[in-house]
Order: sequence, then structure tokens, then C-alpha cells
Amino acid sequence: MASLHTHTLTQIRNLLASGEVTAQEATRDCLERIQTTEPHLHAVLFRNDEQALEQAQAMDKQGPNPQQKLWGVPILLKDILATQGMPTTCASKILQNFTPCYDAHLVTRLKEQGAIILGKNNLDEFAMGSSTENSAQGSTRNPWNLDHVPGGSSGGSASSVAACQAFASIGTDTGGSIRQPASFCGIVGLKPTYGRVSRFGLIAYGSSLDQAGPLTRTVEDAAIILSVIAGHDPRDSTSVNTPVPDYVAGLSAMKDLSGVRIGMPREYWGKGLAPEVAEACTRAMDTARQQGAEIVPVSLPHTSYAIATYYIIAMAEASSNLARFDGVRYGFRDKDAQDLLEMYTKSRSQGFGDEVKRRIMLGTYVLSAGYYDAYYKKAAQVRRIIREDFLKALQSCDVLGGPACPTTAFGLGQNTDDPLQMYLTDIFTTSLNLTGLPGLSLPVGVGRDSGLPVGLQLFGAGFQEERLLAIAHVLEQAMDPLPRPQGIEDVLK
Repeated sequence: MASLHTHTLTQIRNLLASGEVTAQEATRDCLERIQTTEPHLHAVLFRNDEQALEQAQAMDKQGPNPQQKLWGVPILLKDILATQGMPTTCASKILQNFTPCYDAHLVTRLKEQGAIILGKNNLDEFAMGSSTENSAQGSTRNPWNLDHVPGGSSGGSASSVAACQAFASIGTDTGGSIRQPASFCGIVGLKPTYGRVSRFGLIAYGSSLDQAGPLTRTVEDAAIILSVIAGHDPRDSTSVNTPVPDYVAGLSAMKDLSGVRIGMPREYWGKGLAPEVAEACTRAMDTARQQGAEIVPVSLPHTSYAIATYYIIAMAEASSNLARFDGVRYGFRDKDAQDLLEMYTKSRSQGFGDEVKRRIMLGTYVLSAGYYDAYYKKAAQVRRIIREDFLKALQSCDVLGGPACPTTAFGLGQNTDDPLQMYLTDIFTTSLNLTGLPGLSLPVGVGRDSGLPVGLQLFGAGFQEERLLAIAHVLEQAMDPLPRPQGIEDVLK
């Protein structure tokens, strides 16, 4: 039998259920993989080794439980989700040593279904970034090429799953932070519809944009995870009370793409797109056509306003959400301040990193008296227009398809001195967060120049994840699978 960590979540779940593999064996194999790869990747901020092994041992004594969808499956979590008894730092100095006294709703759901939490993944501080270079704990590296970024802000989660440290991880997506790193690392990343997964216990960056979702090695794995974490939660006022379909059964119900209409937004296939990305994504669309899909041109005419609109709204919400971190209630506090105001000022100045402070200042500016109407109010109006573009396009199509990112993963340090260029790496993902609709990044090939993965992004209608996953699954089965990331394997030889 091959090393357990190379299996997909679906495969290891079946082996665990049949008793061919114990929960302890699966857990120990992943922990050993983390041990050997972490010195090169730095994708994990906290390891839960002892508790994970104790949980696995207790589960093995009772035997497989067919009622639990993730019985004995080791997974990781982005370190922005509250975890009882485990540190939750958001990769920020200001939350160092902070340990919540409760679990996020989705963490509770995962535990109830038998998942074993191995630890917490690295991220851009408070999910603000596109490369996982803004972490106060140091950068994460891409397992395909260790000199390149894994994307962000769920870069630690994507790197871990691609490098087989765990069978899945949970990330969060505010402007593409699941789909962009999934594309850079050659795995599947799903941003569910806003309100599909509870945000209770997700430390907020942009409250109207944040959404948690799975990062996995296959579409079926993503469907399994979503079936566990989706559903209404009365503790989150934005959680929608609508039935959760059987996402896994939905995959087998679709054999090909006959009768499926896929829209190609012309704004996603033109200027600024790297030739190797365009080639891989075009091949994927050709495969969809061979599977019976009808490919039709559509337009999202206000796409060019998405980046500006997103950053105004996201930074405004961030400046409000992060006001709670003042040195009084959580984490880091300056010890030398002489009065209360000085303590606030020094704690926040020293506790937050440069990118977080930049976004707080910009957000405070656009919300300030005299500028609110010119910036925030205008951005909110444009956001509605962008959403109407998507809804209109989806009236004539089942899904929309386009590249997840304009390029493959860029080099470490390449964009750190140019924040605007860094923000533009999210140009194909931010629109979707403004609309609240679901999106999925599917690996569709390796760039001929860079040798790095390329992701195709599929957008769906609200709460239509079942159809989105089924279409992606057919496409995935029709294409050649990506090879395993060679960068990390080379350094382990």
C-alpha cells in the first residue's frame, strides 16, 4: 500500500471505514509527513500532535462509525478559525498566545463527524494578502517550487493539502483567498455561497465578504467536506436556513456535460492574461465542449471596477472589525505605556503588521466624515451593479468559466514592495465575493513556461453548489490529473 498521506480524502475515508487502516495509522502518517516537510514549507503554525493521537486511539477502540462522514480523517484548519484549547493567532503578533474558549461552528461540525484536527495553518495576517508573505510567523512556500509563493491568504492550507500533510484543510475566502492559492498549488478550492457556511467563530476581516470553504485534492473530497460544514446556524445572523443537498450523490447523478451551458466572460479572457494560463484554461474549456457542454460568450461589463470596489469595502469593514484588538481584551499589550491612550497606540502599532495597518488606515479614511459618500457609498452602489451583471449572465448559463488567476504562482518577494501589483493578483476572484455567489478553482494543467499549476474558475448561481461541483467533477474526470508537486519531493531526497 502506498504511503497513506498520498491518498485522497475519499480513499482514506473508505480505508478507515472498512478497517483496513486505523485512525492512529492515518494520523501518525500525516504527522510524520508534517514533520519532514515543514522545515521547507512552513505551512503549519500549531501542531496538535498529542491530542490528535489520543483522539485517534480512542476512536480505534470504539471502531469505525458509519454515521460519521469523516471518521478518523486527519485535517488542518486555517488559523483564523476559533478552536477551543488550540491557539488562534490569525498569524498576527497582536493575537499571540490567544486561545479561544469555544470552537467555530464549522469546527464543531467537523469534530461531530469524526474529523481529527491536526493543527492550524499559516496565513496572511488576518487574511490580508495574496501570497502568505504577510504572516507575522514567516512566509509559507509553494510545494511545486519552494522559491514561489503558495498564494494567499489561505496559502498555508493550500500548501499543506498539495504537499499531502493532511487530506483537507479549511480556508476562508474574502476576495479569492481559497480559489487563488488553490490555483497556485494545483488543488481544488471552493468558496460556497455567502451564508451557506456559518461564520460563527471565523475571526472577521470583511464581514460581508468572508466565507469559509474546503481546500482538497479532488472535487469529490470538496463535496464531502461541504456536506459536513454547510447548514444553518442561528448564532450567525447571515447564515441562511435552506436545505443542504447531498453533494456527493449529486456528483454521480451527472455523467457528462450534455445540456450544460458554460458562459465565457470576455473580460476574463483578454488583456493581462499570461499565455500559459490562457492555453491551459482554453484546453479545459475544449474538454468541456467534448463532454457535451455548450460554450457561449457572455459579458460582465463592470468587471474593471471590481478591484477598487472590493478594496474600499473590504478595508472599510476591516478597520471596523479590527478595532476590537486594542491590547485590553486579547493577546499582545505594550507594557511600557504610561497611560491608557498610549497603551492603545503602542499595542496596535507594535501588534499589527504593515499590511494590516495600511488597510486599517485606508478603511478609516473611506469611512470618515466628508469621504463616506464619495468612496464607501459609491462602492456599495457599484457592488450592486456588479452583482446584477453576474445574475444576468447566469440567467442564460449554468455556470461561468474563466481563469482563477492571470498568472501562475509568482516568486517570493516579487510583489512585496508594490502593494497595488499584489492587489491585482486577485483581479479574477474579487468580483465573486462582491456578489456572494459560489466559485470553485479546479486544477486544469501545468504552465508550459513556469511548470506551475493553472486553475480554472467556475462561478455558479447562489446556493447551487451541487450543480457547480457536479460540472467540475465531470471536467476533472475527463482531464489528465496533475503530477505530484516535485519541488518538495526534490528536497526530501
